[in-house]
Amino acid sequence: MADQLQQQQQLKDPEMAEAEMQILRSKATELLLREEWNDAVCTYTQFITICRNQTPTTNFHLSKLQKSLCLALCNRAEARSKLRIFEEALRDCEEALKIESTHFKTLLCKGKILLNLNRYSSALECFKTALFDPQVSGNSENLNGYVEKCKKLEHLSKTGAFDLSDWVLNGFRGKSPGLAEFIGPIQIKRSGNSGRGLFATKNVDSGTLLLVTKAIAIERGILPENCDENAQLVMWKNFIDKVTDSATKSTKTKYLIGLLSSGEGEEDLEVPEMSVFKPETKDQISPSEMSNILSVLDINSLVEDANSAKVLGKNRDYYGVGLWVLPSFINHSCIPNARRLHIGDHILVHASRDVKAGEEITFAYFDPLSSWKDRKRMSETWGFNCNCKRCRFEEEISNKEEMKEIEMSMRGGIEMGAAIYKLEEGMRRWTVRGKEKGYLRASFWGAYFELFSSDKAMKKWGRRIQGMEMVVDSVVDAVGSDERVVKMMVERFKRNNNNNGGVMEMEKVLKLGRGVYGKVMKKQALRCLLELGSSHEYGH
Repeated sequence: MADQLQQQQQLKDPEMAEAEMQILRSKATELLLREEWNDAVCTYTQFITICRNQTPTTNFHLSKLQKSLCLALCNRAEARSKLRIFEEALRDCEEALKIESTHFKTLLCKGKILLNLNRYSSALECFKTALFDPQVSGNSENLNGYVEKCKKLEHLSKTGAFDLSDWVLNGFRGKSPGLAEFIGPIQIKRSGNSGRGLFATKNVDSGTLLLVTKAIAIERGILPENCDENAQLVMWKNFIDKVTDSATKSTKTKYLIGLLSSGEGEEDLEVPEMSVFKPETKDQISPSEMSNILSVLDINSLVEDANSAKVLGKNRDYYGVGLWVLPSFINHSCIPNARRLHIGDHILVHASRDVKAGEEITFAYFDPLSSWKDRKRMSETWGFNCNCKRCRFEEEISNKEEMKEIEMSMRGGIEMGAAIYKLEEGMRRWTVRGKEKGYLRASFWGAYFELFSSDKAMKKWGRRIQGMEMVVDSVVDAVGSDERVVKMMVERFKRNNNNNGGVMEMEKVLKLGRGVYGKVMKKQALRCLLELGSSHEYGH
């Protein structure tokens, strides 16, 4: 059928073809202006087919045909990019530039497409080349803006030197800050926990940024507390449709999703090189068939408002679920060492405590400040049994009669100071040392919080148990920084210092704060988020 159409086009009278091309050109331009992208693509495709089948009679005719073809390819690329069909749009741009290598509109279009694909240095070259065009005079400010944006994003992609301070201090008003894809000191390896995992390649401090990436797809909505199951199912279906659409439009996206686990045959799965996740990696990869998409999303999708996460900005009032490929390789542990920030469609993963080279990067899929029994129930709900060091230790110690008595007395309403005293004394007798103390203190965090928050209880028990700072240090060393722990330290700082003085104590609170929010803002902005020393509202 296609061959017959081509033969018919070739046999057309040149004047008839020219008239038809004029009609198609006008129609396609109108569709482009009306932002009817799919129809515009179809009409430009018809125009391009006729144009290519014309036999030029003179050099002037040849030049005219080439200019028409170049512009049509550029306009089709623009329509395709609006539909987020970036690979085909990029091919159109490259064909147009073969005809006219310095075509201003095509260079601008190609640069924008490359920017959307996170290929910052390639986009920068396009915008720089476009600056030499005589047409640039009326667009120089806009074009220079793109040049500066590419330079900034390329720098962020290489260094990870993100700074959210101004946005935070402005109460999250205005546009979200420009974020680039960034991969820090991490690599994917076989995990002793499950299948594959993400590992640190060098020692990093608490708050160090590990990666920044944008979602393949995300679905958000407002879900009432007592919403029915249908509302969640609608959101889930929309999310699946978005992921499928993204995979259909991009070979690379389809390839990356195909790398993810569907829950079966973990040991046989490929351990991908980090290079495939790099922003400048081109789409020259073999297409692969995605395994069961429902299983892949069920296992790998992340909810924005989770135990290891914090949503900043306008999306904090929404329920959001998304797919971020590289963070999907992060396994669960009840002794997690990483947290994440959600900003727009981006996710920023950072260390929540100091991490050693070779250590696996882990999230807490459920509350790490809960008891072993509660965590065990949660892990069963998630469909696995956690076998981390902490769970093994607490399972063993939970069999001690004294521990059973302590748990029973807490449920029976015993004074929290007495219960904590018994626990601390028990740890001394059981010769519990190092991080194991942190494990148990994290499991009984609710009791410690209640005790440390009561002046009356502290007057009675304060000298008989470990101090707040030592307890906090051991908990954070075991399970990483947590917002609730930081909040308690902030309240203590305010009580002790009335927002003045206490430099050492302030630095300690800020260090804990970096474990929650990461090293992505200056002290002043972090103080605002922690509500330290400010009477303003900061988007909280």
